[in-house]
Amino acid sequence: MNITETQKAENFRAKEACKYLSIGESTLWLYVRQGKVKTVKLSPRVTIFKRSELDRFISLGEIA
Repeated sequence: MNITETQKAENFRAKEACKYLSIGESTLWLYVRQGKVKTVKLSPRVTIFKRSELDRFISLGEIA
C-alpha cells in the first residue's frame, strides 16, 4: 500500500489542507473566517491546519 506525504502529515499548509478536504482555497478560508475550521498561527505569514482539526471538521459533515 502506498501512503502519500499528505496522508502521513499531521500538520498541513493551506494548499495541502485543501487537497485533504477536497475543497478550494477560498472555501477553506471562508470556513476559517466562519469559525468552522481552527488554525494554528506559527508566524505572521505562516498558518497551519492540524490533521485532527480537519478530521473533526469532516466528521461534523459541514463540507459543502
